[in-house]
Amino acid sequence: MRHNTLLLLPALAVTLFGQTLKVEPAANPSGPDSSQVNWSVAQDGSPLMSWVEADVLKYSIRKGAQWSEPRTVAAHRHFFHHPAELPEVIAMPGGSFLAHWIEAPKTESEAEFIYVSASRDGIKWTAPAMGHHDKSDVEHGLASMAASGDKEASIFWLQSLNGPDKPTSLMRTTVSIDGNEVKEEMLAADVCECCPTSVAKTSRGLLVAYRGHTKDDIRDIAVTRLEGGRWTSPKIVYPDNWQVDACPVNAASVTAKGDKVAIAWYTAGGDKPRVELAFSADSGATFTKAAVVSTGAAYGYASVAIDDAGGAYVSWLERGGDGARVLARHVLDTGVAGPVVQVAAGTRKSLGYPRIVRAGNDTWIAWNTDSKIETAKLGL
Repeated sequence: MRHNTLLLLPALAVTLFGQTLKVEPAANPSGPDSSQVNWSVAQDGSPLMSWVEADVLKYSIRKGAQWSEPRTVAAHRHFFHHPAELPEVIAMPGGSFLAHWIEAPKTESEAEFIYVSASRDGIKWTAPAMGHHDKSDVEHGLASMAASGDKEASIFWLQSLNGPDKPTSLMRTTVSIDGNEVKEEMLAADVCECCPTSVAKTSRGLLVAYRGHTKDDIRDIAVTRLEGGRWTSPKIVYPDNWQVDACPVNAASVTAKGDKVAIAWYTAGGDKPRVELAFSADSGATFTKAAVVSTGAAYGYASVAIDDAGGAYVSWLERGGDGARVLARHVLDTGVAGPVVQVAAGTRKSLGYPRIVRAGNDTWIAWNTDSKIETAKLGL
């Protein structure tokens, strides 16, 4: 893959030209015992927030300065309460909605199952249906979803048919707006078994990011693109050459606007834990050289959102004192990086997997605490 050049400028230049993010705490409609927060964007550009509250999957859409009344997608289910297994609700053209989540009904096994539900009006939802062919007690999860047509969406997920020590496959399930499966296919036969997938819609089609895996246990970030109805051969975004005989549960976040793409990820290649960022101007066909955006001992769990000019808002977890901090910064597509700001502090476990979204002219970030979900706006 061809790599262009991306350079983060020295600290002095960053101070002079990079813009400091402003963090504006904002209330959200989640209640006590809420977690596993995720974002999407409604058809009118409004932010859509979903979360699990006790054993109920809920969502709400922010209209202007107010959140809509939270609505229930599914209740009394065996939700898998893991920070990397994020349910998702997306708005489809025509006013319909699709949702997916992971269930772990058997405590005595590693069984995880993906479920899908659909709604024509966002109020009444179809009975949950399993989102994959295989029904055996193995891992099916770490899913992400995006609309792949006016009347269908694609769910990308991992399947470990032969257990955690055997090859794990990257899969795609296409579902209709009624929640019915259209097609299932395998996109890659051997990927990192417990790192989340991420998908973005570019002007040329879907772009899927995931952590790859080789027979030598190299676990770098790879992408594949759906163009003209065909999937491209997977390509490594940047060769970190991270060799580790374990699964880090820590992958990439990808975002797109038109042909412009930004991707952020965690790596510990060379025994240097860090979060990196790269850009693409051609829908992910090529990427710039990776630039390190973290500044200390990063835990990872990166999230990224692209702005109208092609720059990126990126967040991650980093070690801080006796705990962890949610940090964020803005990076121009030219590589000029603004100063790092602290969004929140807590423990690595309590903060979970913070998520960023760009909705309209606003950028939102959400994270977990020991008691509930917190949200803030990020602005320049």
